[in-house]
Amino acid sequence: MKALVFGGPGQRAWTDVPDATVVEPTDAVIRVDTVTICGTDLHILGGDVPAVQKGRTLGHEAVGTVVAVGAAVTTIRPGDRVLASCISACGRCRFCREQRYGQCTGGGGWILGHLVDGVQAQYARLPFADLSTYKLPPGVSAEAAVLLADILPTAYEVGILNGAVRPGDTVAVVGTGPIGLAAIVTAKLFSPAHIVAVDKADSRLEAAKQLGADVLVRADGNPLETVRALTDGLGADVAIEAVGVPATFELCAAMVRPGGRVANIGVHGKPATLHLEDLWIRDVTITTGLVDTYSTATLLTMVESGQLDLGQIVTHRFALDEIMTAYDVFARPAETGALKVVLSSEAPA
Repeated sequence: MKALVFGGPGQRAWTDVPDATVVEPTDAVIRVDTVTICGTDLHILGGDVPAVQKGRTLGHEAVGTVVAVGAAVTTIRPGDRVLASCISACGRCRFCREQRYGQCTGGGGWILGHLVDGVQAQYARLPFADLSTYKLPPGVSAEAAVLLADILPTAYEVGILNGAVRPGDTVAVVGTGPIGLAAIVTAKLFSPAHIVAVDKADSRLEAAKQLGADVLVRADGNPLETVRALTDGLGADVAIEAVGVPATFELCAAMVRPGGRVANIGVHGKPATLHLEDLWIRDVTITTGLVDTYSTATLLTMVESGQLDLGQIVTHRFALDEIMTAYDVFARPAETGALKVVLSSEAPA
């Protein structure tokens, strides 16, 4: 079979690899029907995630059809259409029992495309399949479902819930790539007074507007002053960092009001300055986190019922064997206008 293989920083190849097989009795193997590329994959290729070894198949977001299951798997069977979660959960360790699956110490957590081979392939092995897959209702498309593998639960849990967004809040989202857009979509569930979108690309700001942001500001257009003017000089109730670079984290810390919350979603590869000399006296709360995916079932229900509209997030569609081109497009959003790219085992219409 073929897979997208990491060859070290800056190196990737769509190449032949050994077939995915059931290794543990809790495994399932899927035929990958739909897959996407994450900003974290770009961080890996940039050398920001040194735990990823050369030869690793990348990818942690997929929808597929089950082709084989281990003897201990009881909730899915061959032929089922499933969402493969970006987080694997053993279900037995302390953290899994607390629904903190991202911190699983029993062999799970974020392992797909990180510590074990991922899903940017024709077939993929899914560890702990009973707890790490979701059977898909017939009415949910693969394109919508694949957004629930990572970006929707990540934005919702690490951004909106950790940031404690409340009705009437002013929420600033710094970075309106796929994660930032998902934060905007899920922030709307809590009826904020304003959602301020900050980005350097006009195409992403336009997408943010379509998905619910009511104030748009370019990164070079003094977002700090925009937020202060909107809030009588106080600052945002919640500032969500959705990029993963020092400058955007520091901007979020500067734009939050006294008593406000900074929710960091972005994957950081370099240190950021934490100005505790300014923050401590303003009662600012800063949260970070890896997604736990405890909200995935709820979000799936909301997508099925039409409560979450994800239609603006996917901008480019490719056949699976066009993944090298898809990476090139996804990595140059300012030029291509790419938000989320989706690849299918059948050529897109």
